[in-house]
Amino acid sequence: MTGAPSRLLAWLVALTALLTGCVPAVSSDEATTQSPVPAASARPAADGVALAPQTPVPTPVPTQTPTPTQVPAPPPVPQPYALNLFQEGDFVPQYTFDWCVAASIQMAHNLVDDTGGGTWADSAQQGELWEMARARSSNSFNGANPLGWAQVLTEVGMGPYTVVSIADYQVALQTAARAIAGTGRPVGLVMWSGRHAWVMSGFESVGDPQQFAEFPVTGIRVLDPLYPHGSGQWGPSPAPNSLISPEQLATQFVVREPRRWSSELPAGYLLVLPLAKA
Repeated sequence: MTGAPSRLLAWLVALTALLTGCVPAVSSDEATTQSPVPAASARPAADGVALAPQTPVPTPVPTQTPTPTQVPAPPPVPQPYALNLFQEGDFVPQYTFDWCVAASIQMAHNLVDDTGGGTWADSAQQGELWEMARARSSNSFNGANPLGWAQVLTEVGMGPYTVVSIADYQVALQTAARAIAGTGRPVGLVMWSGRHAWVMSGFESVGDPQQFAEFPVTGIRVLDPLYPHGSGQWGPSPAPNSLISPEQLATQFVVREPRRWSSELPAGYLLVLPLAKA
């Protein structure tokens, strides 16, 4: 009986050793806490190994808007232009056939007087103005000439005025229009080759005389103190404030005859011209 138990014990020991060899050498605690190995990522560069440089992202350069070419402004185009100093009541007739210069002085005053102080129209005053102009004139006819006319205008406060002689008719019209536009005062026209006086109170043109060096005068506003009588030789007197064409004016506004009165001025179209005040 002693031999059988010994063999049984030896068989159990061998069986135990066999089972022990089949169990993993990891404890149960380690099996439950060990984390799975993560998936492999890109390996860092080993020491001493140069990496290829990354291509830099270019910085955007702002687009410059080209400066537009300066286009010169087109030159101004002449437009119809008109100026008229006349108001109702400005016209004064000459009270004798000799007093045209004196009546023209009265009308010049009325055209520029904006004070409301009354119209110069008295016949006695007209006679006094004629005597003043005659005293300041010198000619063989013992009357009032353009020089006396200009001097009286200046002395009574409407000046300064001067007398000019212009050889070219169109230039004479432009000169008169430019003077009216620049001073706001009327121009005296020496009519009938030096025998009569009119007042130019306004005009129409293509272009402002103060803006354009060249401009055609298309109409002239006139006051003839002899209205309504006119002249059998030179033609009828236009009604006060009439707008007449350059062709119509040219029938009575002609070159002065040098023999009409002594003057150093050359022959031409005579204007009693307002000047800018100093």
